[in-house]
Amino acid sequence: MTSTPAPPTAPEVLRYAAFATDPAGGNPAGVVLDAGALGEQRMLEIAAAVGYSETAFLAPGPTAGAYTVRYFSPLMEVPFCGHATVAAAVAVAERGGPGRYVFTTAAGEVPVETERDAAGALRATLTSVEPHTEPAGAADVAEALALLGWAAGDLDPALPPRFAYAGARHLVLAAATRARLADLAYDFDGLAAWMTARGLITLQLVWREDAATFHVRDPFPVGGVVEDPATGAAAAALGAYLRELGAVTAPATLTLHQGADLGRPGVLLVGLHEGDGRVRVSGTAVAIPG
Repeated sequence: MTSTPAPPTAPEVLRYAAFATDPAGGNPAGVVLDAGALGEQRMLEIAAAVGYSETAFLAPGPTAGAYTVRYFSPLMEVPFCGHATVAAAVAVAERGGPGRYVFTTAAGEVPVETERDAAGALRATLTSVEPHTEPAGAADVAEALALLGWAAGDLDPALPPRFAYAGARHLVLAAATRARLADLAYDFDGLAAWMTARGLITLQLVWREDAATFHVRDPFPVGGVVEDPATGAAAAALGAYLRELGAVTAPATLTLHQGADLGRPGVLLVGLHEGDGRVRVSGTAVAIPG
């Protein structure tokens, strides 16, 4: 009699809220710490079952503190995800102690420093790959605004639309008022198709409160998520955008508030250094109770 092989054991999925100290805030991320034996389809299935905007899958590298990391939304693999990087680094630091880790991602090598802050919370600071920006053409901007239900007059003329990249590609659109940013209702399928055709991961919608404080929102329909509650990759892209535009001068630390409109407030710190074009994104993460 032939026995039926047992199904593979499901890997443990850890759950963290990134860019927050309260599990009810920030952006939830799944983390699988030993995913070396998992294939792409299995990772996608796990990410879909978890249902968060991203799940990070780590495979230990050849040296201590080195990991290969892949990121999956419920619908697709993404090249880089900041909030899942912060969540994964904190998960690793909780088990092995704070220190420096190196994540090899599809976008490139991302160093991550972890430490305990003054309140005792674990904080992770990632350093992006080399960023860049490019102008957004008038036709692209008009189409994006139409899909969002925004008018050209809703934009801040001091912060013109641009595509920005720091591991993943985003379109930065700056709202002229906080009220415009707060009122977000868009054509999900239409925007998803438009973004897919242009290789975009999110739209980085921002409102500038003052020179160093921004409120942000990130539609993520290409990943099957209406809105990402806290977006580290887009935060890094925004830092690059602001520096290239001359809106900020390094050294500078920017504070981004995200998720309040979803009832999941989070805080992202964006660091710009002199002599280094890469962008630092920092935040805490906390385990979500099972």
